[in-house]
Amino acid sequence: MKRYEQLAELLAADIRSGQRAPGSRLPSIRTLTAQHGISPSTAFQAYYRLEEKGLVRARQRSGYYVTGAVALPPMATARAAPAPARVAAKVDISELVFAVLGAAQQRDIAPLGSAFPSPELFPLPRLAKSLAASARRAQPWESVQHLPQGSASLRQQIALRYLGMGLAQPAEELVVTSGALEALNLCLSAVAQPGDLIAVESPGFYASLQALERLKMRALEIPVHPQHGLDLDALEQALKRHPVKACWLMTTFQNPTGASLSAASKERLVALLASRQIPLIEDDVYGELYFGSQAPLPAKAFDRQGLVMHCSSFSKTLAPGYRVGWVAPGRFGPAIERLKLMTTLSASQPAQAALADYLQHGGYDKHLRRLRHTLESQQAQLLAALGRYFPVDIKVVQPSGGYFLWVEFAPGFDTLALHQRALAQGISIAPGPMFSARQGWRHSIRLNYGHPWTEQLEAAMATLGQLAKDLYKNGL
Repeated sequence: MKRYEQLAELLAADIRSGQRAPGSRLPSIRTLTAQHGISPSTAFQAYYRLEEKGLVRARQRSGYYVTGAVALPPMATARAAPAPARVAAKVDISELVFAVLGAAQQRDIAPLGSAFPSPELFPLPRLAKSLAASARRAQPWESVQHLPQGSASLRQQIALRYLGMGLAQPAEELVVTSGALEALNLCLSAVAQPGDLIAVESPGFYASLQALERLKMRALEIPVHPQHGLDLDALEQALKRHPVKACWLMTTFQNPTGASLSAASKERLVALLASRQIPLIEDDVYGELYFGSQAPLPAKAFDRQGLVMHCSSFSKTLAPGYRVGWVAPGRFGPAIERLKLMTTLSASQPAQAALADYLQHGGYDKHLRRLRHTLESQQAQLLAALGRYFPVDIKVVQPSGGYFLWVEFAPGFDTLALHQRALAQGISIAPGPMFSARQGWRHSIRLNYGHPWTEQLEAAMATLGQLAKDLYKNGL
């Protein structure tokens, strides 16, 4: 890493951690050169790098300032005591989820409530070349040779990516699936039965709640802190009181909050569950969308007993329409393979071959660096828009990866009403109740910054902010 890149990363870390608040002035070029023993040119290059990321903005004859005007600290305060876990006797949220996601799919709707980043961010023409090249090389027996585990060449490429994180994950143990969602559902079916109690996050990924609803399982909601991630104290207390069969958790850049557990907390989580022999289904689809220089380790990195089933996919990073994911299943591999054989049998063979070719020859890491840079810049633009247009008492924490922001309004605010009014104006949002088995979090919304910032999105944020202010005036 070059000297200016090192300095840019150092300053970026200070900004992300809150040590340098939005709107604060950064050191002058002269100060940076003196402090770090660098040339003025290197200092300028570092600031240019931060400008490209959307983290700083130059003011004429004044210097460089941290972008954004949203007050981040309120959400960063730790809870005085663990919030209690709550059991939902019956999960029933699908109608709300279908209504929200259906609206977000319309092309003329501002996609702030979308679950996906923009397809414009992915190298689809290059993937098409890999698809054509792999189709030309395909041998007839390859279409049935590796059922149900999936393409051997793709599993080898995935295993190499684990190795890059320092994890020795044998390719022969991986199971390729039709997206991460199938992997997660297979894991759940492998370790639990109807009526079982599954620990999930609150707010948490709505698809986990829909899976429990479909399989007639019960949800034990464990609170998530928007900055620090899952409340491990609350989980520990819940495990003492309830017969939890498994946990379905998103430990890195959690959907919807964007929160991540620290490495130490992930290690504690794995040890806590291992002491009770409780399986962990780890949903890690956003792990490669980190903004710093270091990739976060998954909880799987601390698994010594094969209890962690690590699930991911290429849908959020490379090819959403290809629907190719995988699971590193630990001790549950045979059960998951049997379930795969009994259900979908195989993920798309042409899609697997295309992705294997791209991972080997297409420059995936270069694409990821560009994608992370773009998402970080778009996050800064959305944060700045929140500061310009929204009520001053909102609370939001700036995540260090992914493409979601979790926004909390004052208690009593009705985001379902905001959703309906926004939809009438051609704007989709994801209201908080769709992320809870009890349809809680009514005063919160999830916003997506995974789409290129345009005049349409700027106008949508202005309109959305005004709608929120109008609801405040009308008594929330």
